[in-house]
Amino acid sequence: MKFKNAIVKKPSKKMVEGISTTNLGKPNYKKALKQHKNYIKALRECGVEVEILEEDEIYPDSMFVEDPAIVTEKCAIITNLGAESRKGEEKEIKSVLKKYYSKNIHEIKYPGTLEGGDVMQVEDHFYIGVSDRTNKDGAKQFINYVEKYNYKGTIVEFEDILHLKTGVAYIGDNTLIVTDTLIDKEEFEDFNKIKINESEKYAANCIRINDYVILPKGYPDTKKDLLKEGFDIKTVDVSEYKKIDGGLSCLSLRF
Repeated sequence: MKFKNAIVKKPSKKMVEGISTTNLGKPNYKKALKQHKNYIKALRECGVEVEILEEDEIYPDSMFVEDPAIVTEKCAIITNLGAESRKGEEKEIKSVLKKYYSKNIHEIKYPGTLEGGDVMQVEDHFYIGVSDRTNKDGAKQFINYVEKYNYKGTIVEFEDILHLKTGVAYIGDNTLIVTDTLIDKEEFEDFNKIKINESEKYAANCIRINDYVILPKGYPDTKKDLLKEGFDIKTVDVSEYKKIDGGLSCLSLRF
């Protein structure tokens, strides 16, 4: 879980039109900007260099940079986004990643679809969720690419959540933080699991960066459980991103 770099993208005013399946209302743009700055601050406090991309008024969801690419120590995979309104976001991300990865950049091709929110890395193994945004073809293409670099991959099927990482996060030390939706999955049977209360299920989308777990603010039971297990915690308020189906992992690429 050691990272040196992170890439983020400033939210644009168009973010208030982002895709949403919640009933939480539209985000407050000024508040979202402040939260984004605090998110960047937390990343830097975890010891990574942060590249900040300028906002894009064409794509309301484009600050969720995790979805158009998956980045690893050895390669980057440019995705084919499953949400029609987001197709095109991957072009800028690809151009940015060229300076980090040289020739080791691959692309998911139609009819495959894949979004980064469905890809969870556990050391040298990837778990790829099949969702409304990621199909089996895209998942298989991804596995074929990463196997060239001695990684392995497992496809995970599920229902009732947007992305795989909506319901589970790997936080190091063979430990998953996980919701009821995924806790009994056979693919995860060999992990230590910290179960999220139903009332705090949004907190499942957290991120481990170097020595810290960054947790969304406002989920005291989850924070208590992680502290009890010996994890060092930073909290960041991302309430405005929650309104448009986003979470902590969505807002950065980490490598």
